[in-house]
Amino acid sequence: MALSPPAEPVEVLDAAAFDALISGSSLPVVVDFWAAWCGPCRMMAPELEKVAKEAAGQWLVVKVDTEAVPELGERFRIRSIPTLALFRGGREVNRVAGARPAADIRMFVSSHLTSETTPKR
Repeated sequence: MALSPPAEPVEVLDAAAFDALISGSSLPVVVDFWAAWCGPCRMMAPELEKVAKEAAGQWLVVKVDTEAVPELGERFRIRSIPTLALFRGGREVNRVAGARPAADIRMFVSSHLTSETTPKR
């Protein structure tokens, strides 16, 4: 079933949904690991919404609340939030920690999609 990529971040509620999204997406996936108590995470949320809207059809933006789905934070060894991780072909290709404006998020993703470099992990 082919659906249009959403123009807003997709909230992941459990590890199974995350795994299905990451492995089943034909698009690159930007994952925001965050938590509700995190001030910088809350500051970055509107920036991610801008990016999701602008990038619909190019990549998918996914949000993982590390408090609600702690097993994903543990699996990916998330040590600080917010952390953005870029997945392509079901594998993580890069990550960056810290709150970022929309322009920096776009640059992070674009630089790793256009460079076609070997994954760093």
